[in-house]
Amino acid sequence: MDWNHYRFRSLWTLSAPTPVVYRVLERIEDYPLWWPQVRDVTRLDDTNGIVTIRSLLPYDLTSTVREGRRDPETGILEVGLSGDIDGWARWTVTRLGPHGCLAHYEQEADVRKPLLRLLAVPGRPVLRANHALMMRAGRRGLAAHLEAV
Repeated sequence: MDWNHYRFRSLWTLSAPTPVVYRVLERIEDYPLWWPQVRDVTRLDDTNGIVTIRSLLPYDLTSTVREGRRDPETGILEVGLSGDIDGWARWTVTRLGPHGCLAHYEQEADVRKPLLRLLAVPGRPVLRANHALMMRAGRRGLAAHLEAV
């Protein structure tokens, strides 16, 4: 087992139409407005940017994000990641009932930050819990943001 490799999955039920949620999720430069742990997003051009995240643990993770698949018809947004974490992340937004949707988040990544690699075995449960807290805060922030728009 590679202790520095992670797979994450989250399902967010949201009370907003699928196209609205998709449009918000595709504007990664706005994530810091509603997702507290996404500390900074700097656009490099139309398809690349640098993202810095930090949750409860006292460390920042910075990665270059490269646009991958972007398909509004199927609700898929996918990016490649390189830097402190290498891999990919994907949103799939699907209709759920007459007025809501389901945002399915998937991520597969390898941690490259030296300190986190050093602490891979003892720190793995803490990193997974940290990620879960970040995802809960993201869902709450997105839900509140969608109500305001």
